[in-house]
Amino acid sequence: MTALILASFLGAAVLAIPIAHALLVAAMAAAATSDRVPLDLIVQQMVAQVQSFPLIAIPFFMLTGTLMMGGKLGEALIGVLSTLIGRFHGGPGQVGVLSSTIFGGVSGSAVADASAIGSLLIPWQKRLGYPPAFSAATLAAAATIDILIPPSIPMILFALVSNTSIAALFVAGLLPGLLMCGLFMFVCWWVGRRRNFPRETRKLDWAVFRKQLAYASPALMLPALIVIFLRFGMATPTEVAVLSTLFAGLVSALIYRDLGLRRLHAAIVEAGLATGVVLLVIMASAAIGWLLTFDRMPDGVVAWAQAHLSSGWTVILMMNLLMLLCGMFIDLPAAVLLLTPVFVPLANAIGMDLTQLGIMMTVNLAIGLYTPPVGTTLFITSALAKVKVGETVRELGPFYLAAFFVLLLVSYVPASIIK
Repeated sequence: MTALILASFLGAAVLAIPIAHALLVAAMAAAATSDRVPLDLIVQQMVAQVQSFPLIAIPFFMLTGTLMMGGKLGEALIGVLSTLIGRFHGGPGQVGVLSSTIFGGVSGSAVADASAIGSLLIPWQKRLGYPPAFSAATLAAAATIDILIPPSIPMILFALVSNTSIAALFVAGLLPGLLMCGLFMFVCWWVGRRRNFPRETRKLDWAVFRKQLAYASPALMLPALIVIFLRFGMATPTEVAVLSTLFAGLVSALIYRDLGLRRLHAAIVEAGLATGVVLLVIMASAAIGWLLTFDRMPDGVVAWAQAHLSSGWTVILMMNLLMLLCGMFIDLPAAVLLLTPVFVPLANAIGMDLTQLGIMMTVNLAIGLYTPPVGTTLFITSALAKVKVGETVRELGPFYLAAFFVLLLVSYVPASIIK
């Protein structure tokens, strides 16, 4: 059955069928050719997977990101960062990295980050004379910090399948996310200095900076509040998601006064559509995951690893290689939902903490978001910068090195994540 599922899924994917529908095709093919799997049982598994209270956090975090970055607040955030660091070597690129890191504290979606930050920053960087391909590469890589800094939608999905604490995953992702931010900023500085990229020439006016900082303070406060509420157990992740949406709405309506009924309606529709896509992937992946478990595929993987891999570090290496390969071809939510049931027994077999596995998987699949041939953020930022994808990929080399360093750290140094 496992071989039929994989063949059906790959065949549907080659025909450019959307991932969620390709998963459903594979599930239906397996059910139709087996007299051991009732079709109604597959439907029950699909529905049961989305009857989960923590999933309510997903639309609210998406709505928060739309409200925060769709109005004056996003412009204010980028304004204060460009004033502060835009005059250094690689400064415009560093502004993009830092903006994505802060936006990651309110959204949890790398695709939303690439679209929102890219549409604001790339035109400004072009006006400065910044190379468009490097701008696209910087924002494609930086957008993935979004899913490491809490909140993170992939981490919610991992917790849903593995029964790991969402709050523990959110806190654990904070240090790798900040490290990734620091390394990406260093890459921007190093490349900008070596190639003498243009930058802001105005001197820092502290009076102007203080006004911009005060104006943008709500955008800077919200990520910190989310981490504090989660770290000290003041609210559940779902409650934090609702509170963050309320905060974003009140700030937009009362302070920036840019939240009208039309913009609110557009934000709700956008968040609803994005949530619908994620839920469809969850339902389809639930069916595939149950079928693979029914066919004892995870047990087979564990038995093979114990027979052929001599130590824990080689098992971790194998998991990393498989995750990187899957991340290059499969959308991130589907990859999390498909790989988690397979790798959780393997991690338990070698004594690996599931929180560490969740962070390792998130970093791996984040790299896939800006790696061809699927690379979602890669294609988004290339389109915004109006450059060929190949030109963007050529600029991504140093960012890959930085990301692989973080991946090695979270894979083999458990102390690199906060518990």
